[in-house]
Amino acid sequence: MKDKHGLLSAPVSQVMTKMAVPMAYGLLAVLGFSLVDTYFVSLLGTQALAAISFTFPVTFFVSALAMGIGTGLSACLARLLGQGLHQDAARLTSDGLLLALTLVLSVAAIGISSIQPLFKLLGASDSLIVYIQDYMFYWYVAIPFLVIPMVGNAAIRATGDTKTPSRVMIIAGFMNGILDPLLIFGIGPFPELGVKGAAIASGLSWLITFAVALYLLRYREQLLLLSKPKLTDMLRNWRKIAVIGMPASLTNMLSPVNNAFVMWQLAAFSTTAVAAYGAGTRIEAIFLVGMIAVSSMLSPFIAQNSSANNPQRCLTAIKLAIRYSLISQLTIYLVIALTAPYIATLFSDDVEVISHLSLYLYIIPASFAMQGVMMAIASSLNGFNRPIAALSLSLSRSLLIISLSSIGGYYYGENGIFCGIASANVLVGLLALYYAQKLQIELQRKLQFEVVSTTETQSRSK
Repeated sequence: MKDKHGLLSAPVSQVMTKMAVPMAYGLLAVLGFSLVDTYFVSLLGTQALAAISFTFPVTFFVSALAMGIGTGLSACLARLLGQGLHQDAARLTSDGLLLALTLVLSVAAIGISSIQPLFKLLGASDSLIVYIQDYMFYWYVAIPFLVIPMVGNAAIRATGDTKTPSRVMIIAGFMNGILDPLLIFGIGPFPELGVKGAAIASGLSWLITFAVALYLLRYREQLLLLSKPKLTDMLRNWRKIAVIGMPASLTNMLSPVNNAFVMWQLAAFSTTAVAAYGAGTRIEAIFLVGMIAVSSMLSPFIAQNSSANNPQRCLTAIKLAIRYSLISQLTIYLVIALTAPYIATLFSDDVEVISHLSLYLYIIPASFAMQGVMMAIASSLNGFNRPIAALSLSLSRSLLIISLSSIGGYYYGENGIFCGIASANVLVGLLALYYAQKLQIELQRKLQFEVVSTTETQSRSK
């Protein structure tokens, strides 16, 4: 079972490509079908679309929690697999899934009982609460089918297999795209369910990933145990996962906080600037997919190789990731800079929105290369079991965005806000390069120590 997918022995560039490419396809599928989901709900009218928009902070919170647990499990699991401790890895995976289930059931129980007061607190009107109630009740009922596969797929990726989780995501996305219009509008024999149909369609598509993830973990990877865990062992594994998982969850939650603050600033200038920023962030996710995929695979790769005492492979992976970010994102920016006005017209026919969005595309993507470096180094730090250092990078970026966009907005308006965001990405990228340099020095020292130790051992044997 050891090194089943070549993380410890195959050429580093080959492994990284093999892991990152399928992950990128899976991410594109998720982003694409999320847009499809939004499109079908928008056909129900502005009220329905606004109601679904109100649910985003809550649904993102649950997703961020699941992604954090998945990150913690993936990093811890990869270290055990790197040491060849498969039975311990299976126990950790089983306990990790139990942790995810416990948390998500608690969140669902609290969520169902607090739908009205929570969303009224968030500012939803009584007319919107009706739609939100319909959607969120079924969404809460279905979230175990979302969270367990997210955590389970993270465990599968820790083994080096990113193809299978990506294929499952693509299939689930297609299923969601098919079920959405059938259940929302009541096409053919299906009932017309409106917004609750969107939630049920999502739940049914998640059910596919739920079944496949559990099957693969149990029978193919042999990482799912059905035996009752010892309480002390289970709590110890929960602590291991939480040490990395909780900072990772906080990191994921910083992004909507940043976006909300920037939206608040732009709203003081014009609604067209807000609309342009909203479209820009969606475009940004597409252009950063490759870097998200590379950074996501770094954590399990480095965790396995650092545990297997392969510092040279860790060093090579970090250098390749940084090089990929700089080359790919700068190339992408050149394309964006040449086509920005044309891209903007795809998202709006309002002259002011097009103008603001074009400026967004001229300014912020110029910093994607350094943002990608930050993402890669943060993921690497998680792989080395240094979650607080990884969190510090994300916190630094958040604080820089808030401060620099505020200064830029005060002096130069909307354009100053965009420049502030880009400057924050560049500065945090430089901070990440500082962390990378420290990691490089540490890994090189470890390599030199191993060479000296090997030489001394050979001399004694002679």
